[in-house]
Amino acid sequence: MSKDFYAAIKERRSFYKISSEAKVSDKRISEVIEDAILHVPSAFNSQSARVILLLEKHHQKLWDLTKEALVKIVKPEKWAQTENKINSFAGGYGTVLYFDDETIVKGLQESFPLYADQFPAWAQQSNGMLQYMIWTSLQVEGFGASLQHYNPLIDQAVKEVWRISDSWRLIAQMPFGIPTAHPEEKSVLPIEERFSVYY
Repeated sequence: MSKDFYAAIKERRSFYKISSEAKVSDKRISEVIEDAILHVPSAFNSQSARVILLLEKHHQKLWDLTKEALVKIVKPEKWAQTENKINSFAGGYGTVLYFDDETIVKGLQESFPLYADQFPAWAQQSNGMLQYMIWTSLQVEGFGASLQHYNPLIDQAVKEVWRISDSWRLIAQMPFGIPTAHPEEKSVLPIEERFSVYY
């Protein structure tokens, strides 16, 4: 089991070329996301992270909304490149939306004023761990994914279409699907510059 865990960590990458196929059922996709949500740590057990899984027409709708928002601000000569990028995400199987419920964060700030300035950062840390858990879990199930940030550009449209509470702040979008190409080689800094051990 530990070997599978370490292999999953090493194999998780950003995949931008993905297809609309799946090797597992929608039920299985939901299960791995639910497991991550239930078991991700959070400061003060706040559990402020929220997730929405978009499949089929809902997945397509998200990227249509994103194109509608981008076409208003992207220069015409840059549009073809931008549209191709968004189409690559739309060509996937689904999208995971990540949110934080700011009502919970504000409640903790009021209850524990000594740490008030830390709670937003702690919520972000927990959400980041959740994103990584789901990303790696999807990879284990045969999917490739990437993490996107078209917020706050699409925030209001997303809330209106899917009737999302105003207290939920959109953090990231994760399109996923079966990889159709290998990711590019990733350069890494020497481990000696990033890790120290003191005995």
